[in-house]
Amino acid sequence: MRSLLTRALAVTATALAVGAGLAAPAVHAADASYKVLVFSKTAAFRHDSIPAGIQAVRTLGAANNFTVTATEDAAAFTTTNLAQYQAVVFMSTTGDVLNATQQAAFESYIRAGGGYVGVHSASDTEYAWPWYGKLVGAYFKQHPAQQNALLKVEDPNHPSTQGLPAQFTRFDEWYDFQTNPRGAVHVLTSVDNSSYSGSTMGNDHPITWCQKYDGGRSWYTGLGHTIESYSEPNFLHLLLGGIMTAAGAVTADCSVAATGRIPQAQLRVRSCDSQELSGENAPCTNVLDGNAGTFWHTQWSGANPTPPHEIQLDLGASYSVTNLYYLPRQSGTNGRIARYEVYVSTDGTTWGTAVATGTFPNVSTERTVTFTGKSGRYVRLRALSEVNGNPWTSVAELNVGGTTTLH
Repeated sequence: MRSLLTRALAVTATALAVGAGLAAPAVHAADASYKVLVFSKTAAFRHDSIPAGIQAVRTLGAANNFTVTATEDAAAFTTTNLAQYQAVVFMSTTGDVLNATQQAAFESYIRAGGGYVGVHSASDTEYAWPWYGKLVGAYFKQHPAQQNALLKVEDPNHPSTQGLPAQFTRFDEWYDFQTNPRGAVHVLTSVDNSSYSGSTMGNDHPITWCQKYDGGRSWYTGLGHTIESYSEPNFLHLLLGGIMTAAGAVTADCSVAATGRIPQAQLRVRSCDSQELSGENAPCTNVLDGNAGTFWHTQWSGANPTPPHEIQLDLGASYSVTNLYYLPRQSGTNGRIARYEVYVSTDGTTWGTAVATGTFPNVSTERTVTFTGKSGRYVRLRALSEVNGNPWTSVAELNVGGTTTLH
């Protein structure tokens, strides 16, 4: 296999050939050929750069030992069909492009070790599918007018950025995101917001990143709005490295050193039971919505009188879990009515003994439960009845702390 520097020069030659409409030189970056699916269905805005993007991936594939199938037919998202591809490229998709069955097939594909590449408005896709949002890393928020901006390489050793200038100016449509993904993803490039106008991201603006997610590999870039991007050597170098690493054709470090609170956007509610009072707002996902006015509520009366009640969180990766942070919901004189237990599990089935116990206080300030670190991906909070009265409790927000390197 050629060195990364040799490959970088070869990618640049390929990019120039694409721009000139010439046949690209053959550069076999992987020992065995593999298949890539390019999916470009749109249900909202449609970018006129999509055909150029598809053709660029085809040309890169011909030069780098992978074959490309392009489709806008969501029926391609079946377990059997996806299994033949090492990576799936969402080429400027928008809106709701997959139904529930197709979404389930894609989740299974990623969990089986598949690769995802998101280009530009792939982050403007499937807002009602939280799993997809975490796979991408962040959802699109807004963009100012297209203009030049300074792009900075943060990891010069990743195959998609190795050999690129440390910083360079380029023209694009610069996306802002609803959340800053840093801390949950491995940032590869960022934008200098002082170099252009109209951003709402502040001083920290990641624009290209990678991660290992739910058993698979993910690489995303917010670049690629313009047709000209797909004949630009630096952008094609970036895109090729993203495809190759997502496919597993070359190795790449997409780890994220995480210490302290796990980013709330990374967490998901795995399961829970929530006994809801009439008129109360108690869906289980409220504990992850960032809103102290909504909550997870348990009550031992009415249709579900038997304690305990519980909620389980999936942390997205294995951590040495050391803290639980929770915000109780104060409820007048009826507050401190239930005890709790905290458990940590590697598989979500075997829980062992509680790592912490305590009593929910009648306060509206965050409480921190600290315990000896225990390795696991799943955390369970059980609300236990007191011996007297009609016990219940409400928790407005949950978070977990620990230390890991996400791989």
